[in-house]
Amino acid sequence: MRKYTPEIQELLEAFQTLPGVGPKTAERYVFALLRRSHAEIEAFTAAVALATKSVSVCSVCFTVGHQNPCEICSDGRRDRSSLCVVAEPQDIGAIEATGAYRGLYHVLGGTLSPLEGMTAEKLRLAELVHRIANDRVREVILAFSPNLDGETTILALSGALKKYPIRMTRLARGLPMGAELQYADEITLTDALSGRREVIK
Repeated sequence: MRKYTPEIQELLEAFQTLPGVGPKTAERYVFALLRRSHAEIEAFTAAVALATKSVSVCSVCFTVGHQNPCEICSDGRRDRSSLCVVAEPQDIGAIEATGAYRGLYHVLGGTLSPLEGMTAEKLRLAELVHRIANDRVREVILAFSPNLDGETTILALSGALKKYPIRMTRLARGLPMGAELQYADEITLTDALSGRREVIK
């Protein structure tokens, strides 16, 4: 990649800290921004600043929202015996859009991926175990994208949670292998939730 001014280089490096953004994608993003008017760029940066200031992380499930605890954890109508474990906050939005699930959530903070440095210590596994041990959870749904990292995480969680008297299920194979959960359509996710099956402990 060609060398740019220090300011542009710094912006390129900043974009590359985002997941899935390599040098070429960062370059496209930077020059797309530089083509915008000053007013448009100010509006963009103001939106980013507002989001980072106004959004908080739920101390119970670790999703993001406008309050702590979040709207779902604070909703007394939710089924507190069911806990759906997801990798990232955006996965909750995908499942909620189906209207097929009325329990609570736990955001693990990613999936196991040793090659990328994502180890069990970096996930919210201890917090998950604490919730299962102290709350009245009867079912844990492992809702991860059906790829290698998702499968590895399911195996690790089933081992870590096998001593607890809970029903452990995973999403059915309505989701194709290699798909990202957050991009699945509502019908596919509804079928996957309805057809979830036991995880062998």
